[in-house]
Amino acid sequence: MPRAPGGKAGLAVALVAASLLAAPAQANEDSAARERLARHEAGRAIYNFRCYFCHGYSGDARTLAATYLVPPPRNFAALPADGIAREGMLSAVRDGLPGTAMKGFANILDEDEIARVVDFVRLEFMQRKAVNTRYHTAENGWPEHDRNRVAFPFAKGEIALDTPWEALTEEQLRGKRLFLASCITCHDHGRTEDPGVTWEGRPVSYPRNSHEPGVPERPPTSEEAISSASPYLVHDVIPSIEGLTPEEKLGEDLFQRNCAFCHAADGTGKNWIGSFMEPHPRNLTDPSFMADMTRQRLAATIRDGLPNTSMPAWKHVLDGAQIDAVVAYVNKAFHPLAD
Repeated sequence: MPRAPGGKAGLAVALVAASLLAAPAQANEDSAARERLARHEAGRAIYNFRCYFCHGYSGDARTLAATYLVPPPRNFAALPADGIAREGMLSAVRDGLPGTAMKGFANILDEDEIARVVDFVRLEFMQRKAVNTRYHTAENGWPEHDRNRVAFPFAKGEIALDTPWEALTEEQLRGKRLFLASCITCHDHGRTEDPGVTWEGRPVSYPRNSHEPGVPERPPTSEEAISSASPYLVHDVIPSIEGLTPEEKLGEDLFQRNCAFCHAADGTGKNWIGSFMEPHPRNLTDPSFMADMTRQRLAATIRDGLPNTSMPAWKHVLDGAQIDAVVAYVNKAFHPLAD
């Protein structure tokens, strides 16, 4: 029986043989790693398009929408790695969670997409506690973003936006003015000590007139809205309607405080918030949609909500007379309703 080669030659042969045997295993491992990364990034893309608005880019639910929702959206970053069972999360994304703003995505995402976004959340936020997307990068069109550093404390919520002007340092004054002039369009109201009335019908897609001392609180005129740089501002102008009945006047107040946040002050759903939602809020001025709408059907929709959409049930918030008042206002302001 021939002897195996010994010495350095034998060692070399053994190393080559080992490397040849290891190569397929390493290739398989690399392929699996690439597949895991691809699935993770696909989950990130779904999350950043579908979920961030309520749950936040970093899964911490620090968003404007979260301040209006009861119960608030889930803060995944605050959970331990095994804080929620995977099957429970899959079910929540697929079917929604009754009694919350979490709707089901079964008609929007397929099973594989649901699994990808759930696995992304579990790994990115619950395990890694990662910050996810860093938006203000040169690659995203934000070169030299650090030059805006004076505004960062207001964007990050380190300084409350309603801190009295006289209590701010000169640098903080410059930062607040910069935030109000440029950053607020996306960062909304930042952090406030007194956020005001929930569901207040003030627009959220552009800086408000009342932040600077001495500037009166008022809605923009139509001319100001049309000339604004924001394409959404015009839809946040409350229609001026003469001769409203007491019921219609009540409906106007209820609609602008509760419904305009998604449907826009002018009922079109083309405001900043509405543009991000899918499906989009109904355009209550659209003749093709409203032609067959009846008072009874609209009242039932407001009362019971619409499954698989962001339209919640209002029966625990508004009583029957209030719902009828909203219906009366929609009939008067946006489109006539059939009886």
